[in-house]
Amino acid sequence: MLHYRTRRGSYHDSIVLMQLRVALADLPGIDDAGAVMGTPSNLEILRDGGLLPADLEDLAPDDLLVVVRTENGADEGQGDEAATAALDRVGELLARRRAESDADYRPKSLASALRMLPEARWVMVSVPGRYAAEVAREALERGRNVFLFSDGVPLEEEKALKETAAERGLLVMGPDCGTALVAGTGLGFANRVRRGPVGLVAASGTGLQAVAARVHALGSGISHALGTGGRDLSAEVGGASALRAIELLGRDPATGVLVLISKPPSPEITARMLAELAATAQRAGKPAVVCLLGRELPFRRIGPLRFAGSLSEAAALAVDLAGTNGSLPAPEESPHPGSLRGSLRGLFSGGTLAQEALLGWTALFGPVESNLKAPGSVPWDRSRPATGHRLLDLGDDALTVGRPHPMLEPSLVAERLAEEARDPGVAAVLLDVVLGDGAHPDPAAVLAPAVRQARATHPELEIVAVLIGTDLDPQDLGAQRHRLEEAGARVVDDLPAAQESLYRRCGPDSEPVSHPIDPSALEAPLAAVNVGVESFHEALIAQEAESAHVDWRPPAGGDERLASILRRMSATAAEAS
Repeated sequence: MLHYRTRRGSYHDSIVLMQLRVALADLPGIDDAGAVMGTPSNLEILRDGGLLPADLEDLAPDDLLVVVRTENGADEGQGDEAATAALDRVGELLARRRAESDADYRPKSLASALRMLPEARWVMVSVPGRYAAEVAREALERGRNVFLFSDGVPLEEEKALKETAAERGLLVMGPDCGTALVAGTGLGFANRVRRGPVGLVAASGTGLQAVAARVHALGSGISHALGTGGRDLSAEVGGASALRAIELLGRDPATGVLVLISKPPSPEITARMLAELAATAQRAGKPAVVCLLGRELPFRRIGPLRFAGSLSEAAALAVDLAGTNGSLPAPEESPHPGSLRGSLRGLFSGGTLAQEALLGWTALFGPVESNLKAPGSVPWDRSRPATGHRLLDLGDDALTVGRPHPMLEPSLVAERLAEEARDPGVAAVLLDVVLGDGAHPDPAAVLAPAVRQARATHPELEIVAVLIGTDLDPQDLGAQRHRLEEAGARVVDDLPAAQESLYRRCGPDSEPVSHPIDPSALEAPLAAVNVGVESFHEALIAQEAESAHVDWRPPAGGDERLASILRRMSATAAEAS
């Protein structure tokens, strides 16, 4: 049987309600319990769990609902007694929870909390999602950085918050940012780790925790670990927080190695993120480690960037670079010396080589048109001229109908190369030259004149040839290399070397961060105002950080219409003053 009580206008955060539910469920005669604020989504959760009373009266979002279910097998009288005893203890349990927390004065608003703790550079927001953007916006307007734990914030609100932060030289971590470490102090759910030279930027909360914990276990430490929220690296948000966090850690003297952790971002954002990370690393003379979870890339190093296939590998790489003082050479004016602007073209006779190159290109350069498939690739439309990057497997069945495979006869590669050279928007062409038994007896005899003609047509065109062969091959590896280089091609031995060459010449430019974040945001000791989950305030105090906890309640008791009227009145009063 279900028994319940309501408390009008009695707001409590989710952690307190979880603890209340557990305490009630442990009482004699109680089979299960629920304690929620009276929002439609919370009532739906109770319904799914079989804990929603059929005769429940209407509730406001600011009303507390406590439900207990008595054990099966108990007679009605015993069940009523157990339920009554449990519900009678709700007030006691909530009072005990409050007594266990800080008994000092608690401000009722963010403004009064900041007057109480003016040195706070951070505001931690963990109120329900429908209120979170408003609290975060007020924090930004008051010149504070925001750790936004709340989820359920609309995408448009997230974009607007991050635009405001950028204009004011501030950082928004989140929404749905579960973890951060600032100057040795954990925000949200964070492990205790020693301080050290490794700085993390992560769109994955548990990924951040895993790398930070592993760095600690390997004997190094974390300078700062800045979360971004899971949607930050989407095409819609554009990596707004991650880009600013990278720039901030690049200027931070306590950070010696940069680490970027993310689930696979959108292709456009991946390329821009890597360009910014490479530029920051080069400018600051700090190596950087990249771990794109679930996306194995076909290279381990590009310029100042090292790529890890797993969280553990990312931690080990970072610790190794920090331990060996792995600083970069003196900063260059550009991370891509002699940069070429324009599109890339890939002309491959080897299908596997083409696939591997495509995986790298989509990460480094953004979307790539291709007759192969990879994350970030766009299907090749033969009826339209390419307007961006394009990589083709010329050995594909659809292109070899009625003619030999290009490893047998490279004339198709030569023809395509001439076509690409006629396009002034093409900056570079990557092609493979594969030697060995069964292949064309002298591919340079066909390709070297094509390279020479392409360079004559388009003098600034960069042509990179991956030469696959050995000194035992019948085509004479050294002679093939010499003739291709003499014609004007840059010849490399493998794809990673080709990717490195192309990225240095053709990689996307980084965009300078406007209104850089004040580095005092990372200074110790940390001071923060906490709005929402009370245990986050208690965690700060336990770490010997300064914290003021706002005794927050939903505006106007959760009445959205009345709250909207109050906001307009407040805005009018502010304009008048």
